[in-house]
Amino acid sequence: MPWTLSKFRAGDLVEVKGREEILATLDERGCLDGLPFMPEMLAFCGKQLVVEAVAHKTCDTGRQTYKGRRLNDTVHLSASRCDGSAHGGCQAECLLFWKSAWVKPASQKRQALPVPLSVPPETMYTPEKLERATRLGDSTDQVVYSCQATQMYDATEPLAWWDLRQYFFDVITGNRTLGHTLRVTFLASLRAMVGRVPFGYRAFKTFTEAMHKVLIGRGPPRHNGQVPDGQRTPATNLGLRPGELVQIRSLREIEQTLNRHSRNRGLEFDPNEMGPYCGRNATVRKTVTRIIEEPTGKMLQMKEACVVLDEVYCRSEYSRCRLNCPRKIFSYWREAWLERIPAAPE
Repeated sequence: MPWTLSKFRAGDLVEVKGREEILATLDERGCLDGLPFMPEMLAFCGKQLVVEAVAHKTCDTGRQTYKGRRLNDTVHLSASRCDGSAHGGCQAECLLFWKSAWVKPASQKRQALPVPLSVPPETMYTPEKLERATRLGDSTDQVVYSCQATQMYDATEPLAWWDLRQYFFDVITGNRTLGHTLRVTFLASLRAMVGRVPFGYRAFKTFTEAMHKVLIGRGPPRHNGQVPDGQRTPATNLGLRPGELVQIRSLREIEQTLNRHSRNRGLEFDPNEMGPYCGRNATVRKTVTRIIEEPTGKMLQMKEACVVLDEVYCRSEYSRCRLNCPRKIFSYWREAWLERIPAAPE
């Protein structure tokens, strides 16, 4: 299949079309090109937003392959995350995907999209049908939800990490600078080669670590969980609230709370994408206790709350199979990995 970029570029000011115009683009499943338009997106109709990134690629979290996937004619808009109001109060706050057909340049005058007379009124998509499309099946035991995240695999095509077109698109869409793209791909290539060189392993590993320190100021992300098998990982309850300032603990401190599977009470710490934040200050966005489990569509109730921090998300700079993914999925943090910074006296 051809790979079609959106006509919009990162930084463009656009306006989300009216609900009637958007609903007229949807098929009987409430989708366009396999991508659902969700009820939570109706609140943005008529608003002007900036294109945050061109979503020419994403990552697979639904089937949990965590590999790259490509999609056509789609963008992410700034400040447009799903509030979960039509999906059981899911707190994941996923960045929404917008087809180019659902937005227009902000300078363009509003024009109602005529609905063909050949379309019977009973078959036209409505907000009520949109709401019903968020539930799947007839199970009375547990609701199975449908959303962009659960349907993303079917709305996309496979994307190999070595497909160089994606990195060219990263630059021409304005998603990433040329320097950033070259740096990320170069370091990822070095990490992929460690352990595969036929000779000089130690020398090549030393060179790889040196290149990381020269280009980004730190070594390759890695860690070693210190909690022995059979021993429960520690828990900390700081009682953090939205708006509080915290410092993310050092990687060495976090290692003391992890088992050899990189988990603390079931929650995984990803050294690749979370490690680079260690030592930084951040603001608490909220605590999370319920999210939709993407592989099943069922609501997952967490036994222990975790914390989401403002502007702390997966940057896809270290995971080879999904480099420069623009999805910006929030990272989940245990309070044991954070330290409260006392408020300055007034």
